[in-house]
Amino acid sequence: MRLDSVKICTNFKDRFFGLMFKKDIKELCFPKCRAIHTFFMKKNIDIIACDKNNKIIAIYKNVSKNKIIYNKNAYYIYELPKDKYKLKLGLKIT
Repeated sequence: MRLDSVKICTNFKDRFFGLMFKKDIKELCFPKCRAIHTFFMKKNIDIIACDKNNKIIAIYKNVSKNKIIYNKNAYYIYELPKDKYKLKLGLKIT
């Protein structure tokens, strides 16, 4: 599965703020990450957790604000616009 234009969040500021306070939702990737939160987000999002091979291991659809998502097996976490992609377990992200 190919995502449009994913921003890889590697520095402190990008990882800390993510999509907080943003009206425009874009695709973000958090490498070496097992948990994220949706505090201070303005819109619901879809979240996927991937393993080290970038294979989808968990899908969290339509996640509302003020939630914490944790997956102990995740290596990459993606924040995506709600319902933009058809997601299936086992797909590989490219």
